[in-house]
Amino acid sequence: MYKAFFGLISNPFNLSPDPAFLYRSPHHEEALANLIYGVQSRKGFILLTGEVGTGKTTMLECLRDHLDSHQIPFAFIFNSRLTSDQFFEMIAYDLDLPCTRTSKTEVLIALNTMLLERANQNKTTVLIVDEGQNLEWDVLEEIRLLGNLENRRGKLLQIIISGQPELDVKLEQDEYRQLRQRIALRCRLRPFTEFETAEYIATRLARSGMRDQRVFPPNVLARIHAGTHGIPRLINSVCDNLLLTSFAMESHVATVEMYEEVARDLRLDRNPVG
Repeated sequence: MYKAFFGLISNPFNLSPDPAFLYRSPHHEEALANLIYGVQSRKGFILLTGEVGTGKTTMLECLRDHLDSHQIPFAFIFNSRLTSDQFFEMIAYDLDLPCTRTSKTEVLIALNTMLLERANQNKTTVLIVDEGQNLEWDVLEEIRLLGNLENRRGKLLQIIISGQPELDVKLEQDEYRQLRQRIALRCRLRPFTEFETAEYIATRLARSGMRDQRVFPPNVLARIHAGTHGIPRLINSVCDNLLLTSFAMESHVATVEMYEEVARDLRLDRNPVG
């Protein structure tokens, strides 16, 4: 709606996790590098955590692109509110296992056969589980047991579990100690600093066609950072609304007054970060 007004070729603040718009903050760069390293080195269990909206799903999308480009098969469990039977059915579907997908036994046999065949070719396979904080104990236990599949060169299945900080809290409970002890790598995404917030906004605008960020002056950028606590998803919502407001008022520059209106509409004061 406002793209032509600002000379943009795409929406710079889409809420969808698009790797093309990845801003590589030090934390995000380190997290992605650790995910790729963990898979390549066959570390087994890798944990990715972060507050809501800090970019975990975007990290997973970047990892999926990497796996696709290297022809590494993976199963992606995006709905974590599953029974153990549904969990195995989704694995069988994503990996296209030749078995009766509603039979856990047949899925495990087919999965083990596939993993051994790929290991003999010095290849690996990946399981990605998003929203891990919602996983029930029995599903987490099944995931732990899958992590026991290994040969002398390393783990046959690389397992990445992503979730909110509640996942870290859950794993600290005594009943999860066996899974906790198997985690080889931990990655934590943190909110942006004020400098990173400004860089993030400029990067997204540049990738949408505005090479020199000229919509948000320094005082507005400072308000955006303070109001969003440096959370990328909230930054996107605020900036998208600010562009729309600026367009409606026929102004190519956002003002503090516009920001305050948007902040009230989005209830930013109700989005504290713990």
